Amino acid sequence: MLFSNARWALPAIGAATILTVVLAHDAGADRARPGHAVRAGAFSPASGLPPAPKVTVLRSRPGTAPGLFFTTPQNPTDLAVPHGPTITDGKGRPVWFRPVPAGEIATDLRVQTYQGRRVITWWQGRLVDVGSGGGVGYIADENYRVIATVKGSSSPADLHEFRLTSRGTALLTLYPRATRDLTAVGGPKDGTVFDGVVEEIDIATGRPLWRWSALDHVPVAQTDLPYAARPDGAPYDYFHINSVDEDAEGDLLVSGRFVSTIFKIDRRTGEIEWRLGGRRSSFPLGIGVRFSWQHDAQWAGKNTIKLFDNGCLFLWDGYESRVAWIKVDPERKTTRLVKQVTHPEHLSSIQEGNAQSLPNGNTAVSWGPAGRISEFSQGGGLLFDAALDKDWSTYRMFRFPWHAKPESPPTAVVQGETVHAVWNGATGVARWRLYAGSAQSSMKPVADTAWNGLDTGIPLPPSAADASLVKVEALDAQGEPMGSSNPTPRIGR
Repeated sequence: MLFSNARWALPAIGAATILTVVLAHDAGADRARPGHAVRAGAFSPASGLPPAPKVTVLRSRPGTAPGLFFTTPQNPTDLAVPHGPTITDGKGRPVWFRPVPAGEIATDLRVQTYQGRRVITWWQGRLVDVGSGGGVGYIADENYRVIATVKGSSSPADLHEFRLTSRGTALLTLYPRATRDLTAVGGPKDGTVFDGVVEEIDIATGRPLWRWSALDHVPVAQTDLPYAARPDGAPYDYFHINSVDEDAEGDLLVSGRFVSTIFKIDRRTGEIEWRLGGRRSSFPLGIGVRFSWQHDAQWAGKNTIKLFDNGCLFLWDGYESRVAWIKVDPERKTTRLVKQVTHPEHLSSIQEGNAQSLPNGNTAVSWGPAGRISEFSQGGGLLFDAALDKDWSTYRMFRFPWHAKPESPPTAVVQGETVHAVWNGATGVARWRLYAGSAQSSMKPVADTAWNGLDTGIPLPPSAADASLVKVEALDAQGEPMGSSNPTPRIGR
């Protein structure tokens, strides 16, 4: 069954009951003018870094949360183009870029806590068939050293979720294959399916501690995905697990995209406490609650769920996507739409997408294949909006404060009469100071320029035209040195 746009037609309800946010498109002066998009320059080839994925800021208004943007942009049609975990600032300038090998992808880059310290984490691996992946979860410290990796115990870790817990464990999604009778959905009696598995792994030892399988609890016949819609020869992905969260008691919230259902799982027994949405919802769906083929179901308060509602079915677009906050009352068996946020351009995302609740009450959103990342105020106003290049997407986007300093010092790369100051991942750099001279002992400052991304070009002034050596020094906002490169010779001088 296809859901029409009529599900957005909500009757007038008191503001205390529901807040619906649908913004009119605004092409005002705060948007980037043609030819004036904010973007840092391409990297110099000599630096050894390819260009980071392009981010064009379209809107930036006061009131955004502090922090940097954590994304994993990629062009699904050409994985040979450099891509990988990327950190950018509010002007779209790259702060850190870690290209993955050709043929691999990365997802779920964010800041988490491990052993009492802030770390960055991401998943990296290869696509497996359609819509799932096989790879490894990475944990890196504030110097970008990988301090731990996490693998699934029974099959490779999947791309959809890599969530750390306060117990020193990680929650992973897995897509192991299994054989099941698929005649109820028009398939063979001994067909191959993907299971949807949650696995909790002890990070220090790699030992599996807990496991939940969709096939043990959710019959294949409850899917919304027609058997004929699967790619030829691929296992039948009837459930498509795509997010996992846990509450204060340790019970889990699991999203099954192809059953259009959110499940609350009792950790002790593994049994389903209740289901929200889909063919077997435990509760009637209140006005505006119905969702389809969702992503990123998270707790947003006691018995309140926040999810990215793709609003599509069978990978058909045209239905407006949204972020929805849904209140569930298990005792009264009622559900209520608390509020929703849509993009002013009525974006439709047939896959991917997420929404992060920020400390100041704002919400950060990735619109998946629509190629947009946004931040909304608590009242639903669009404060920040940026676009990736055509055909590029980021599965999720997060915003966090992040303070990091790479182990390696900055690098000075000379290209003609320009010196490139490169320090991949350094945060807090406000300016670069360029030194030049004929010998290391006689080098003097000759230029000063504002930081403009992890590769900042500094024109060599005429006064230093005959210098045979150059170096760069990073300065913080107070003008204090943060690090400097080794002296670099100018070829031919």
